[in-house]
Amino acid sequence: MSTRQLVLATHNAGKVVELRQILGAAGVPAELLGMDSFPEVPDVVETGVTFAENALLKAHAVARATQLPAIADDSGLAVRVLGGSPGVFSARWSGRHGDDQANLNLLLAQLGDVPDEHRQAHFACAAALALPDGTEKVWHGTMPGTLLREPRGSNGFGYDPILLPEGETRSAAELSADEKNAISHRGKAFRLLAAELGSILN
Repeated sequence: MSTRQLVLATHNAGKVVELRQILGAAGVPAELLGMDSFPEVPDVVETGVTFAENALLKAHAVARATQLPAIADDSGLAVRVLGGSPGVFSARWSGRHGDDQANLNLLLAQLGDVPDEHRQAHFACAAALALPDGTEKVWHGTMPGTLLREPRGSNGFGYDPILLPEGETRSAAELSADEKNAISHRGKAFRLLAAELGSILN
């Protein structure tokens, strides 16, 4: 297999499409595969305490298993008055992994008496690249904003309905996919990665 094949450590088809578009726009001539192309590779347990650690865990495991350059990301919401939490626990803040509604409801309840001027938060993403030889690099992106008191919009997922991005009058879940990708934490991190990918692979 040529080194021009890359693996994105996800089963999320939307993420694969998004990164393909970003790599194409950056002029990176690569064929991007998702984990659906490698059903024999087990999911990686995210035991890191930072987004970067989790992204690197996934990228290295997939690079070793596939012998291809692997990209992985980890992201979540950091709330200032909670000291950066939920952070890496964003997807399981309520105790059940991936229950977006329960996570969102719990966070809103915890912030119920926090005044508007202290509701700053940001989405953070770490995007990691690992090569089969152990080479690694991580890029970071953030989307700063403030937290609304009730959900708005239906386009996003996770905490999108309650984050009002800086300079916006609409929640992240009220933006179109293109509008969100232009300012999102993941879009920023992946665009930084794409800008350097060609030189790293060569």
